[in-house]
Amino acid sequence: MTSKQRRTVPPAAIELYNDYIHGEISRRTFLDRARQFAVAGLSASALVEALMPDYALGQQIAHNDERIKASYVTLPSPKGHGFIRGYLVRPFSADSRAAESTKLPGIIVVHENRGLNPHTEDVARRLALANFMVFAPDVLTSVGGYPGDDYQGGQLFNGLNADKRFEDIVASALWLKARSDCSGKIGATGFCYGGGVANQLAVRLGAELAAAVPFYGSTPPVADVAKIKAAILVQHGALDTRTIETWPAFDAALTAAGVKHEGHLYANPVHGFFNDATPERYNEAAAKEAWTRMVDWFNTYLRA
Repeated sequence: MTSKQRRTVPPAAIELYNDYIHGEISRRTFLDRARQFAVAGLSASALVEALMPDYALGQQIAHNDERIKASYVTLPSPKGHGFIRGYLVRPFSADSRAAESTKLPGIIVVHENRGLNPHTEDVARRLALANFMVFAPDVLTSVGGYPGDDYQGGQLFNGLNADKRFEDIVASALWLKARSDCSGKIGATGFCYGGGVANQLAVRLGAELAAAVPFYGSTPPVADVAKIKAAILVQHGALDTRTIETWPAFDAALTAAGVKHEGHLYANPVHGFFNDATPERYNEAAAKEAWTRMVDWFNTYLRA
């Protein structure tokens, strides 16, 4: 079998996997609790195999696609871990246009809590083909970068100082904005941890960030929402109870602060519904709709 076939995994099992991959429970606890789903025809080992990512399955744009120019760049992060490495992608066509028109709006893409894995890089390439310049930082840079395994990446992530992790991403955003080939307008998007960071960046950068599209991310303290000047597009799956519970208060705070925003709760998806490398969480219809909304949002607020 070259790629995983979609199986029927109970939503509770997916929630258990989310606890595991976010470092809230150990691998041993995960395997012990997963045994309860054997009655549904799934052994603990089969459940693990079904839920773990298949990055070849989720690749839409090849690394060597001739329509993009991609490279890994290391830049200083004096308030973070000293330096941060990331994946920079531009559409190849930008370099064939007149000098001024090569300046593109920039987007920071922030990974989940496992580091810069192949799925996040693929999202960066997709956005480059939508005619943006994109930088996807790896907050695991100081510990050797994404290790090629999501669970190990999560363990490394949890061992890092949260404030320094965030400062590394702030440095990445300001570096992207200041580049001579950037138009000076930047946005941010991210998934889970990265979605929360997109919200944090909106608070921290104020008017320096034009737009943010957080996917199932944590929200900033209500007292900080008034600092946001970016247009915010929030995307959640309706079965992702831990994140959708935060939406009403965030919506109210954004409204009270006069922040341009929208929130979309897709009817059936669970946490991680956009990630097509994890078939049991991926919801194709919702992911495609969310993608179109994101690109339209960035086109509206980064190109004006």
